[in-house]
Amino acid sequence: MTSTTPVSTQPVTLGDTPLSRADVVAVARYDAQITISAAALARVAESRAVIEKLADDTRPHYGVSTGFGALAKVQIPVEKRQQLQRSLIRSHAAGTGPEVEREVVRALMLLRLQTLTTGRTGVRPVVAETYAAIINAGITPVVHEYGSLGCSGDLSPLAHCALTLMGEGNVRVSGAADADPHAPTIPAAEALAAAGIEPLVLAEKEGLALINGTDGMLGMLCLALHDLDGLFATADIAAAASIEALTGTDAVFQPELHVLRPHAGQASSAANMAAVLADSQLVQRPQEGEFSRVQDAYSLRCAPQVHGAARDTAAHADRVAAVELASAVDNPVVLPDGRVESNGNFHGAPVAYVLDFLAIAVADLASISERRTDRFLDVARNHGLPPFLAADAGLDSGLMIAQYTAAGIVSELKRLAVPASVDSIPSSAMQEDHVSMGWAAARKLRRAIDGLARVLSIELLTSTRALDFRAADGAAAPGVATSAIHALFRTEIPAPDTDSFLSPTIDAAHGFVASGAVVSAAEGALGTRLA
Repeated sequence: MTSTTPVSTQPVTLGDTPLSRADVVAVARYDAQITISAAALARVAESRAVIEKLADDTRPHYGVSTGFGALAKVQIPVEKRQQLQRSLIRSHAAGTGPEVEREVVRALMLLRLQTLTTGRTGVRPVVAETYAAIINAGITPVVHEYGSLGCSGDLSPLAHCALTLMGEGNVRVSGAADADPHAPTIPAAEALAAAGIEPLVLAEKEGLALINGTDGMLGMLCLALHDLDGLFATADIAAAASIEALTGTDAVFQPELHVLRPHAGQASSAANMAAVLADSQLVQRPQEGEFSRVQDAYSLRCAPQVHGAARDTAAHADRVAAVELASAVDNPVVLPDGRVESNGNFHGAPVAYVLDFLAIAVADLASISERRTDRFLDVARNHGLPPFLAADAGLDSGLMIAQYTAAGIVSELKRLAVPASVDSIPSSAMQEDHVSMGWAAARKLRRAIDGLARVLSIELLTSTRALDFRAADGAAAPGVATSAIHALFRTEIPAPDTDSFLSPTIDAAHGFVASGAVVSAAEGALGTRLA
């Protein structure tokens, strides 16, 4: 999906400063070109010189002159070391299942390249330059859903990418605008030849350097956080629109109330909702001596607390992502003083935890949204609206089953909120006896974010439909932001009439959410950006 957060597509330079989350999105989703700084290539050459000295040493050095994992005690003769690298990549490219999305593959490739440019991995400069050329040419290796345990890095996904550097395996070739998931794959050798890229013969240590990283799970975290930037604002807008169409009160969004419990995310959500409702004539603002509803239901009144907690969870995840983006993850690594040391930095636990935290937050955002949708359909709770928002209740079912759809998604998101990172399964003859499952955490989070966008779409579909019934009954005018969203929806979705094929209507609403059009419409009407 597309967030309303602006993303520059200017070329991204690797090697001088850590990549930002926006850089990852720009390259992965929008095909921004990449360059490698001269200073970075010099560092890469310096660390390669260290590895080449070790390659001539009679003592064994892991990844340089030995086997891998549980086979690390097997020393490999010089004449077989190129074969060692080829065998490593071929054997680790063991993925299976559906193909992973193009943007995910590009993100993980970019992040692996960033680590190569730190000069801590010991590869030759030509390896980094070839990797960059492949990304810039729009060549995307075929990577599969299953294969990574999230420890020793995302081994299998990265190995499928490393195959492409060797001119092996299958790829797709396209730009972001013309990416077709149904287009046939072609052999990597054919794609490299067409782009004028020479396949690599990997030397000592390079195979490990190409596959030992948390790049897949980190790439998906960066993309998820970018998408959530837009969905958090959408959730605030949807909640405010529901309060308005249900003729609730905006009194609970006064800033002085949220200072009493000063969570940053809560304050942002409350401010957004107050801004959307500020000029509404539909919300209840009781005057002295008048009777009105004293309190709204929790799904309306407590929206800033729930939405804000999700925002704060994302802020924590963003901090973890920033640290990881500034990291050099490989095993072994070449230290600045020339030592080559084994380590455990490839373990995905820090990233896996926050991916799971986000899945919990996403599920709860969808849950509270679906509860607001349900209130519109029940005459006991919708304050004068027709049953199920049907044009002719009984003859028509209105949005009855749209709520079923939202409920089904929410139920699925609750299952996806079960943490992957609390699981572990031993591998490599018990050498790798504790793993993070971070790749699995990232995959389920992507599905959860898609589900959240659809649940919010159904809530907005419901509240805009309710406004039509309010208008027909001569109710007061909604605010400018909600009016703008209502007008947006009516460009593709007709006003309530007799029942029609509902699935395309839901898809149209989802398109407005996923494209960022809902947030843009609200911000345009308000004349300001929402938090």
